[in-house]
Order: sequence, then C-alpha cells, then structure tokens
Amino acid sequence: MAERRMFAKTIIDSDAFLDMPSSAQALYFHLGMRADDEGFINNVKKIQRITGASDDDIKLLIAKRFIIPFETGIIVIKHWKLHNYIRKDRIKETVYQAEKALITEKANGSYTLCQSLDGQVADKCQHRLDQARLDQVRLDQVRLDQVNNSANKSHRFTPPTLEEVTAYCQERNKGVDPQRWYDFY
Repeated sequence: MAERRMFAKTIIDSDAFLDMPSSAQALYFHLGMRADDEGFINNVKKIQRITGASDDDIKLLIAKRFIIPFETGIIVIKHWKLHNYIRKDRIKETVYQAEKALITEKANGSYTLCQSLDGQVADKCQHRLDQARLDQVRLDQVRLDQVNNSANKSHRFTPPTLEEVTAYCQERNKGVDPQRWYDFY
C-alpha cells in the first residue's frame, strides 16, 4: 500500500462535499489515506474512532455517494480512480475480490454498484473491472498486426527535395528561407 494519496479538487471542492460537516469531510480524507491501492477499506469503525466521527457521518458519506458500502463491512471510495492513478506495474491488487466483483467502473472513472434489471445489486457484474473487453483485445491484435507488417518492410529515409521544402515553407508561411534550410540539412 502506498504512503502517499491524492484527492481531486473536482470532488472535494464540489458543493455536495462542502455541504457536509467537517467531521464527515475529515472522515472521508482519512478513509482515502488508509484505503488500499484500489480504494477498498476494511476497518471503517477504527478510522471512525480515530477521527472522532459519528455513525451519522458514515451514513452521510453513503447517502451522498462518496463511499459504497458492502454487506461484508468493506467499503470502497467511489471516486478513487479520479483521486489516485497508480501505474499497473506498481499497483497491489485488493484482497477484497468478492466486493470488487460487485462494482464496475464508469466512463468517468468512478465506481458504481452493478445492478440487475429490478434495481437490486447483482451477484456479479457482466463487465467486471478485471476482465479485458473484447473490443480492446481486438484493437490490440490489429495494432500488433500493423506493427509486424511494418517491421517486415524496410523503409529508408529519403531527404525531401528543394521543391518539397519550398512548398512546405510557403504553406506554413513562417518566414523560413527554403534554400538556406535545404543547404543546412
């Protein structure tokens, strides 16, 4: 687990955050400081006692959707990926894989609970966070094929002609003398 954490101003400067009492704000900051590399926390009550926060502060964070609680007592910080970016080679995966299976990541980077059609929390997400999406895999394959094909062809650099340099300089209209540039290179 990292020793440094960050908080996005877009979240902590929002009216929804600033309308909360300072005890709830302090609790949120302490939860963020003690979360694992994916935003999960298993000792909410301990952190609540350390900060002197009440049960109402936790309920307020849940109601305003700053944290997502699970039946197991684990919570996750909803905007974790907006606050903290950790490189894939540095991240230590959470040990709370069962809870992680119940959330998905929105396009804006925030976590959300997976819900079934009747509005209840689903047992598992269709698009779990740790599953590669099919279109990404195909895109990677296409790029790999393009790289392999271009590696087979040998391209040798050919310097531009004076006419090409002149046309380029006239197009850009930056006051560069094409003959002088051509002679230099």
